[in-house]
Amino acid sequence: MSTFLLIHGAWHGAWCWHKVVPRLEKRGHTVLAPDLPAMGIDRTAANRVSLASWRDFVCGIVDSAPEPVVLVGHSRGGIVISEVAEHRPERVRALVYVTAFLLKDGQCLFDLAASDPQSLAPASMVMSADKSTSTLRAESLRDLFYGECSDEDFALARLCLKPEPTLPLATPIHVTAERYGSVPRVYIECHRDRAVTPRMQRDMQAASPCDQVLSLDTDHSPFFSRPDELARMLDGLAIPARSPR
Repeated sequence: MSTFLLIHGAWHGAWCWHKVVPRLEKRGHTVLAPDLPAMGIDRTAANRVSLASWRDFVCGIVDSAPEPVVLVGHSRGGIVISEVAEHRPERVRALVYVTAFLLKDGQCLFDLAASDPQSLAPASMVMSADKSTSTLRAESLRDLFYGECSDEDFALARLCLKPEPTLPLATPIHVTAERYGSVPRVYIECHRDRAVTPRMQRDMQAASPCDQVLSLDTDHSPFFSRPDELARMLDGLAIPARSPR
């Protein structure tokens, strides 16, 4: 059995994992699913967070976990888990990118996301007046994130989404082959994703090859649209031994 630490994506919070957590726990795993600072029900001001503060927050959870964790990141959560692995490689059994941003050293999410002409995300974002956060156009949400989800799940998401802090998305990540590169990586593709498109997912994997690649024929939100399949995939991961890249 494993300890899973689930990191949500942009605009979301721990609420997005509410179907996956009990399914993994039923299989005997320990599951941790926090709200990042300023997200979900956390009341931290958005202008007080950074990629480094999110990383340090997750590192604190990793340090207190009963064993090295399987660190799962969805979408924007990918940049957080990469940073954590760089700083705590010995405490991370594996990194799992669920249709997530898998960046190379020195890349930032904003630049990479803007390079995908097929993604609906850039045109859906609305920046705040001071540029410190962004929200999403209401009319874009269904197609962007929840195309395969039920009406009930879409309604929950519309109620729970929060403004996303801008600074972490504009911050280049820093990872090395010696530390981050020593942690096994798994990528879970979502073939109907219109935010992080299949083309972008494949391009990122080509630039940063993973030890395993798994696939779901669904949208950007498999935690809602395919929770059973996603939980089975996570439960069945064959995590390879560490080796330098």
